[in-house]
Amino acid sequence: MNAAAGSFGISAIVMAYEEAASLETVVRGIAAELVRLGNPAEIIVIDDGSGDGTGELAERLAEEIQGLRVVHHLENRGLGRVYRTGFSEARLDCVTFFPADGQFPASIIGQYAPRMLDADMVLGYVTDRDRSLFKLFLSSSERFFYKMLFGKFPRFSGIMMFQRSILDSIPLVSTGRGWTVVWELILRAQRAGYRIVNMPNTMMPRMSGASKVANLRTILANVRQMLELWRVLGRLP
Repeated sequence: MNAAAGSFGISAIVMAYEEAASLETVVRGIAAELVRLGNPAEIIVIDDGSGDGTGELAERLAEEIQGLRVVHHLENRGLGRVYRTGFSEARLDCVTFFPADGQFPASIIGQYAPRMLDADMVLGYVTDRDRSLFKLFLSSSERFFYKMLFGKFPRFSGIMMFQRSILDSIPLVSTGRGWTVVWELILRAQRAGYRIVNMPNTMMPRMSGASKVANLRTILANVRQMLELWRVLGRLP
C-alpha cells in the first residue's frame, strides 16, 4: 500500500457471542484507538445469535459511537460464519478482527497500522506461558498436525490485519463453524505470494466467562475441516 499511515481506512470487526459483560469496554477501547490513529474507520459488531443482551447492547453503542454498525445472526452460527460475515461486510482498505472478550488490547491496531504500508497481511502470535498444560498440549498438537498437512505453515495465534483487496482475488470455499476459513485465507495468501509478516501480541485474561474455542470438541471439529481444506488446496496449481 503506497500511502501515508493515516490515509487508508480500517474496518475493525468485533466478534461477539454471549459477551454482554465485556462488549462495551472492548468496543469503546477500539473506537478510542481508531480516533487516536486518525484513519478513516468503521467498527462492525457481529452478534452471533447471543441471548444475554449482547445484541441489544451493541445497538445502543451504535447510537453513540460514530462509524459503528451491528450485524445480527438470528442464531448462533459459529466462528467460521462470523469471519465470513466480516469478510463480506468490511468496506475499508484494511480489515482486522477482535474477539469481544477483552483478551487483546485495542493498541494492537496502532502497532499493526504502520506495517500495512509495506505488507499485505500481519499475523499476531502469543506465547503459551499462561496456558494450562492441557491447553498447551492441544494447541501444540493441532499446530503439528497442520504442519504435517500443509508443510510451511504461517505462525498465527492472535490478531490479524490484512488488505481487504485480498478477498477479491482469493476464492474461499470453507464453510464450517470453526476457524478453518481463516487458515484458508492465510494459506492461499501465502501461496499467492502476498507479503505476510508476524508481530507478537499481548494476551490478557478474559474479562468474563470461559473460552468458547479452546476445547477438545472445537479442535477436533477444526481438524476435520482442515482435512477437507487439505483436499481442496492439494488440487490447486
